[in-house]
Amino acid sequence: MAEMTQYYGTGRRKTSIARVFLRPGTGNFVVNGRAFENYFVTETQRLAARRVLTATELGSTFDVLATVKGGGVTAQAEAVKMGTARALLEYNIELRGTLKAQGFLTRDARMKERKKYGQKGARKRFQFSKR
Repeated sequence: MAEMTQYYGTGRRKTSIARVFLRPGTGNFVVNGRAFENYFVTETQRLAARRVLTATELGSTFDVLATVKGGGVTAQAEAVKMGTARALLEYNIELRGTLKAQGFLTRDARMKERKKYGQKGARKRFQFSKR
């Protein structure tokens, strides 16, 4: 049985988690079993997800298979971006300088702040009445 070569990376953004597999191929991009263009509808989402491959000029070298869950579609695109960058590091560690300089390996830790008890929201308070 022939062994299949693939490189794996996990990407996260807000509550989205992306599992990204890079396999040698022709540049085919599949997200959750659907075509890339059907899953990421807006152009900004597509650019965000593909940005790593265009920056390293390896877009036509690999087929990308991504499984994404949680969060919104834009956060999922950002998670795919990070997962792709981490998978490329498995492929070639010498790409680290390029990826790090452009910020692809940095985890964006910004999350939604939780609502607190006794308040209307995370920061908003109920109206205060002195008398």
